[in-house]
Order: sequence, then structure tokens, then C-alpha cells
Amino acid sequence: MVFDLQLTHSRKGRSPMTLHTGRHTLQIPGPTNVPDRVLRAIDMPVLDHRGPEFAVLGHEVLADIKRIFRTKQPVIIYPSSGTGAWEAAIVNTLSPGDKVLTAETGQFATLWLAMAKRFNLDVDVLPTDWRRGAPLDLIDERLKADREHKIKAVMIVHNETSTSCVTHPLEVRKILDRNKHPALLLVDTISGLGAMEYEHDAWGIDVSISGSQKGMMLPAGLGFNAVSEKALAASKANTSTRYYWDWHQVIANNEQGSFPYTPATNLLYGLKVAIAMMEEEGLENVWARHKRHGAATRAAVKEWGLELVCQDPHAYSPALTAVMLPDGYDSDAFRKVVLDNFDMSLGAGLNKIKGKAFRIGHLGHQNDLMLMGALAGIEMSLDLAEVPYRAGGVAAAMEVLKGREAAPMLKAVVA
Repeated sequence: MVFDLQLTHSRKGRSPMTLHTGRHTLQIPGPTNVPDRVLRAIDMPVLDHRGPEFAVLGHEVLADIKRIFRTKQPVIIYPSSGTGAWEAAIVNTLSPGDKVLTAETGQFATLWLAMAKRFNLDVDVLPTDWRRGAPLDLIDERLKADREHKIKAVMIVHNETSTSCVTHPLEVRKILDRNKHPALLLVDTISGLGAMEYEHDAWGIDVSISGSQKGMMLPAGLGFNAVSEKALAASKANTSTRYYWDWHQVIANNEQGSFPYTPATNLLYGLKVAIAMMEEEGLENVWARHKRHGAATRAAVKEWGLELVCQDPHAYSPALTAVMLPDGYDSDAFRKVVLDNFDMSLGAGLNKIKGKAFRIGHLGHQNDLMLMGALAGIEMSLDLAEVPYRAGGVAAAMEVLKGREAAPMLKAVVA
């Protein structure tokens, strides 16, 4: 007997009132919605990854991804999550005992610095309250005091996915340059790339770390390292043991359009199409769309009378918005109300803000109506969950979205 597993799962533990039709609304900040066009590209016969057809695809995607990072330098593509790309950045540029400077801006910064400690790096951690970006004044202070240049790298998270707080990489680069400090600049832009302005070369980034499952509109499974000449030189001099993650081995194979390991062939098909979609829209237009959606979402939150996790307007994220619930209200219970009643997933609060906050993802394959539907579901759920709020958030967001340059009005032709 054949069972419909999806139907069986959806019925388990649910009353008839919570059965849903239509598509599930995925409004978490990653993995994000995968466009149908990308899904169709992934749904291809498996290609011989040592054959001539794959070499063509390999050369194409390796050239294409450089344009998204805005670099002329190599971009290494791993069959991995962003965590693998973190590890690759560390083991290629840093040796055990090296000192690094980082800031605890949220859960993902915390995990990255934990990885650095696992590799026996000497980690100088600048704490924050998780409600703003990295403390630039303290970074400046530490670098200025480091006259012997013991700090080998500054590690920052561009867009902290757990808090919706941004640290602007160019501002950190300016601090390094002002202090004439030779430390490498390593930037996690896992939820920034493809959603926010990013300039690997122009901003002087040494290693940019990203993944496929957020602004790039793909399933998880591809990790990226964009690397500067300075980072490549550091990787030749460093003593960390590595094999799978070795940049130079990958780059040597990439010259023939191949990889030294079995690549995620079908995800590379999808990557090519995802990049094509972004470039058809125009990368600057993609960034502007995310900014508008971030502004509209924050307008809704303000009108509801709720509090943003991010307390610094300069650090507001275009990619997602993290929202605090009033004291005494459980954000996980609220998310369950949203899921049960409207078949919509919101991001959970993590670590220090678990149970206190929820996250609205508005990155990747999103448009105005998708965002408005999500905000409507949240506003209705606030009422159903009896969370204290003011009505009108959806209308406030609508006003922000209507504020863009309008399309020309079509005039009726009168006979």
C-alpha cells in the first residue's frame, strides 16, 4: 500500500481546523524560498563531473559568482554549508596560536568564534548586548594598541542573522587602514550576499564567506570563499593542516573547470540560474528591493507597538527583522499560533533571545505581495495569541511599499 507521506504528516496531531491549502509560507531568514525557475534547473540529469560538458558549466559558474561578490579574485565553491566555508577561511589563513579579534554580535558570531577557539586560535572577543553591530570604537582601540601587530585577523559578521544587526565591513576596513594594521579582514556575509550591497574588492575584504541558502535563493549545500591576493599569500605561509579545504588545490582544478572533490553538480545548475535571475533584475535593484522590504517591515513593527531587537538604526538589516515580544509572552508559542493558523514559518529567537523574539525573513525570492501576506498573517496572529499590540502595522507597511516610484497610469481610451 502506498501512503501520501506529506498528507499523513500534515494530519498528525492536527485538528481539521489547522489543515491548510496552498503553499506553505516560509518567512524564516534562511534557508529561503527557492524560485521555481531554480528548482527546474536543479531538476536535471546528473552530469559527468569529469566530462567536457561539466567543464563548461564549471567555468561559467566560477565566472558568474565573481560578479555577485564584486571581485576579480578567485571565489572557491565548496559542497558545504556556511559552516564549512567558515572553517575553510580559518584553516587557510591562520595558524594555531594566532591572535584574532572578533565581536560577539549574536549567535552566529558566537559559533564562529567557538570554531576559532577549537582551532587553538587566541581569540580576543568584544562583547555586545546582541542589539547592535560590532563596537567599532573598541576595534579601533584594540588595533591602535597592537603596535607589535600580534592580531593576525579581524573576524566580523556582516549581517547577524540571529539579531538582524549589521556590521558594515567598509567601516572596519577604514579602521584597519587608519591604524596601518596588516591584519586580514574576514567577513561572514552568509545572509548578506545577494540581499545587501557588498563589494569584496572595493571594500578591501580579504576573505568573504557565504552560502547558497539565503540571498542566493538556493537550497543549502554550497559554501563560498572569495579571497584576496593578500589572503592567498597568507594561506601559502600558514601551517594549519588542511586537505579538503585547501584553496590552492581547488583553484588549480578550477582552471580546467573542475573540482578536486565531487561537486554538487545540480546545485551548480541552480546557481547559474539564480545568478541570471539576479542580474536580470539588476544587482543594485535587488539591494534596493531588500532595503524597501526591511523599511516596510520595521514600519509594521513600529505601528504594532513592538520592539525591534536591533536598537541602532545604522545597523538595521535589509534582509530580516528580529522582533521582541512583550515580557511574559513566549515567542515560540506565538510562532506556533502563526504556524497552526496560517501555515507560515517565522524564525525562532536563538540563544540569549530564545523565547523572547521572533525573526521575519524578507530576503531572497520575495516580492511586495509575499511580504504583505506575511505581515498580515503576523498581525492576525498577534490578535489570536492575545499579544498586546496596536492594529495597523500592515497598513503602515503598505504605505512604505507604495512610496516607491509608481508605474505610469494607464489611461482608458474614450471612443
